[in-house]
Amino acid sequence: MTESTSSSAECSEPSCREAVDELFTFLDGQLTDDRRTAIQGHLDDCSHCLEQFDFHAELKQVVSEKCRTELPDGLKDRVFAALRALDD
Repeated sequence: MTESTSSSAECSEPSCREAVDELFTFLDGQLTDDRRTAIQGHLDDCSHCLEQFDFHAELKQVVSEKCRTELPDGLKDRVFAALRALDD
């Protein structure tokens, strides 16, 4: 991923494939610092992969916003109590 490119036509296919395969991990902040830096560098240089990143980032945000629900009172406490009981 050291090759610097400015358009999707010039991207080396393995680097693009790697970057796209790791987008969710990248978005979740679960990459090592070195890997995150490498993927960020690729995204900075590859407009095609950056478009993919933008799509996945927006999708993740929409899903997060639309899937929020309020828990009934006490549900969280009952779940934790049940989990603790399993450990006993």
